[in-house]
Amino acid sequence: MRHLGGDRFEVHSAGSHPAGFIHPLAVECLTRLSVPMIDLRSKSWDEFLQTPVDAVITLCDSAAAETCPVWPGAPIRAHWSIPDPTYHLGVADERIEFALRIASRLQTKIQGLVDLDWSVNPQEIQKRLEFLGEI
Repeated sequence: MRHLGGDRFEVHSAGSHPAGFIHPLAVECLTRLSVPMIDLRSKSWDEFLQTPVDAVITLCDSAAAETCPVWPGAPIRAHWSIPDPTYHLGVADERIEFALRIASRLQTKIQGLVDLDWSVNPQEIQKRLEFLGEI
């Protein structure tokens, strides 16, 4: 999101059960897509529990099924079902190709998020975020 939206957004990425490292498939994809990895690290969403956010988007289906924390300000929430490439079987080249397809799909959704008109009412933003989850 930082790569596509620049300084228009303050972005946080975290997980419910962080691995403690950035997976090599993610590093390879980001490198191939020329996405900067400045300050990229594995972190828990607990780190942001006191941080006001406008929107929370879950990506993997296991996280969507979990009870998410209560965020200050009751942000808009959406789920975008994205397969986790780390579980894709195959030889290294096949796994990287799959991860790149997933990254491209995610980039399309994120570009839609960046292009949203954030001045509309929260219900409309919610509908648009849900639509982005379907594409």
